[in-house]
Amino acid sequence: MIFVVLGTHELPFTRLLDEIEQLVKEEEITEEVLVQSGHTKYESDRLKLVPFMSFEEMDQTFDEARIVIAHGGTGSIITGVKKGKPVIAVPRLAEHGEHNDDHQLEIVEQFDSAGHIIGTEGPSELKEALKQAETFEAVLFKSGKEKILRMLEDFIDKV
Repeated sequence: MIFVVLGTHELPFTRLLDEIEQLVKEEEITEEVLVQSGHTKYESDRLKLVPFMSFEEMDQTFDEARIVIAHGGTGSIITGVKKGKPVIAVPRLAEHGEHNDDHQLEIVEQFDSAGHIIGTEGPSELKEALKQAETFEAVLFKSGKEKILRMLEDFIDKV
């Protein structure tokens, strides 16, 4: 199963779903596609769409997915990477009315350059990214949380 995660942002991301729908129609994708669609209104006979899921449902679906296709949100990307899934990330872009700015492009570029994900600049690169996902081995993600906390503690101690 391919799990598509659009997150909870209020602007639609139909460009990604249009491309996935086309790949299913062309039989480039032949397995079940489950979409957490959020606020993106979309109708499809080929994709299973669920607007929102509980934490437990999301967690289980990430576990069951063979591949994760995520918008460029850090939560969606990191969850897939931590679960050892090949993650393809497609950023929402301001020019298409999908977000307020292009910070997701920067997030995707950073995770891609670190070797954690297969990053794309847009849905048109999805077909090739799916081929890469078949053999992709991600660089293990290590959170910088502990380092940041130490830096904050050191700063507070000095003040």
